[in-house]
Formats: sequence, structure tokens, C-alpha cells
Amino acid sequence: MSAAEADGIFHRARGRTLDAFSSEKEREWKGPFYFIQGADPQFGLMKAWSVGDCDKGGDEWEQEIRLTEQAVHAINKLNPRPRFLVLCGDLIHAMPGIKAVFSGHYHRNAGGTYQNLDMVVSSAIGCQLGKDTHGLRVVVVTAENIVHRYYSLDELSERGLDPDLMELMKKK
Repeated sequence: MSAAEADGIFHRARGRTLDAFSSEKEREWKGPFYFIQGADPQFGLMKAWSVGDCDKGGDEWEQEIRLTEQAVHAINKLNPRPRFLVLCGDLIHAMPGIKAVFSGHYHRNAGGTYQNLDMVVSSAIGCQLGKDTHGLRVVVVTAENIVHRYYSLDELSERGLDPDLMELMKKK
């Protein structure tokens, strides 16, 4: 697979389907296959663990990056190639200078703050379990701040971003 093809595959998911696995091609059993399951690259944990302070010390990712690259190289050498890769578990442990964590799965807007770290839960594009509308969260990151706002799909389609968010994105 060329670099262009590899880059393009990430833009092929539509309607909860990845066209790399079309129903027409996958309709009938074509024999055994295998896939790779990886877990917990957890960038930042190795240093935190080595210094004995898992609440701090996660400011270096060098070891985890090296191991993740090693995993990718090992997978790319396999013949036959795996059908797909599933990566699950903790992706990061700590991030230098992290101010907010954004997540979903609650199907409603929620959040809180703990020790200067904001936890922001965005409601769903799909099924709503609360009173929030179907929507998306826009996050603007500047050198000084992180500003986020949830927009309904209709709001975002009809009027776009609010002027104050657009102002924040102007280069200074």
C-alpha cells in the first residue's frame, strides 16, 4: 500500500461503515484470516512508574513512542498481512501541560474539574440519552487557553462558529 493509499483509508469511513470491508466483498466466508489486537500504549506511564509517582512524572513519552514504532514495524513486516488492527485500552497516561480531557460515550453533555484538569464530556451525534441536541463540540486552542462550545448540528450548519471563537483563532 502506498503512502497516499494508507492516508486515504482513514477518510473512507461513512455511515458507521468502512468501505475497506464492503458488504459485497465480505458477504461470503472466504477462509481464515487474522487480526492484531494491541492495548495500552499509555504514553507517559513508563516514566511515572519508574519514578514511583503515577500522579506525576508522565512528562516523557520516549520509551512508549519507541515501543509503538517497534509494534508498527513488526506488524508491517508480517506476511500475510493482518486483516486489521484494533487498538484499545489507555492511549495516554499523562500529557505534559494537559489542561483538558475530551470524551464521549455518555450521550449527553457533562464534565467537571479536578486539580486544574477539566473533564469535558460531549453529547452524541447520534442517540441522545439526555436533553441535549445532536451535535458536535468545537474546541479552540490558543497559547493561553482552551475554549470549547457544544453546537447542535443545526446551529453549526446554519450559522457556523460564533464570532468570539473566530476571533480567538486570529493569529496574534
